[in-house]
Amino acid sequence: MQLQLTKPICFFDLETTGTNVAKDRIVEISILKIHPNGNKESKTWLVNPEMEIPAEAIAVHGISNEKVVNEPTFKQLSKEIYSLIKDSDLAGFNSDRFDIPLLAEEMMRADVDFDMKHMVSVDVQTIFHKMEKRTLEAAYKFYCDKSLEDAHSAKADTLATYEVLLAQLERYPELENNIKKLAEFSTHRKFADFAGFLGYNEEGDVIFSFGKHKGKEVEKVLDEEPGYFGWILNADFPLYTKKVLTQIKLSRLNNKLA
Repeated sequence: MQLQLTKPICFFDLETTGTNVAKDRIVEISILKIHPNGNKESKTWLVNPEMEIPAEAIAVHGISNEKVVNEPTFKQLSKEIYSLIKDSDLAGFNSDRFDIPLLAEEMMRADVDFDMKHMVSVDVQTIFHKMEKRTLEAAYKFYCDKSLEDAHSAKADTLATYEVLLAQLERYPELENNIKKLAEFSTHRKFADFAGFLGYNEEGDVIFSFGKHKGKEVEKVLDEEPGYFGWILNADFPLYTKKVLTQIKLSRLNNKLA
């Protein structure tokens, strides 16, 4: 089984200081890039998160503060990482809800204008849950008949995720070997931002998906309650969510001036 690709796809996995997309940091990132001709390139980096790694996170992935203290920061690595993924689609295990939002935050802190307008993402976990309802270790055993050694190592998880997707395509003939189709199938809901604070209504307008304005069009809320925009910018929301809101507000202002 080979993926039918029209452009490269990067499978990736993050090990982090925690699960808060807005606050936590990457301590390890592994990327497996698959090219349309079948060539593969793989790269793994340990990352100094510039913050203390909590004991509960170390217990999961085994990456201690001492292990990363002399490693480069994400900002120092950001251009190299971005150059590897910028021409590719993305894939991961629970990547739509965690890895991609957190990667976007790190990129924006590093002043890299990360955007997925020309990318799609395949979440292998979503395909698995829709088909079998299991974890990555169980998925690897179920689809590949292998035990996942060194689980919660970013490199091992990345390679396992790639192999699971190939096995899923082998097992389910109804799954089309097409990255855009797989991205559509593995998407839970369509959001305007990565973290899920901004969604779309049936007409395709951006709406708030949280709080007192849940379900309301963003443009109307910003017109009727301008202070809400300032509150979000000053609150602890992900940087990418703030970026999308700012783009909507600026577009609105430009339309009024036109």
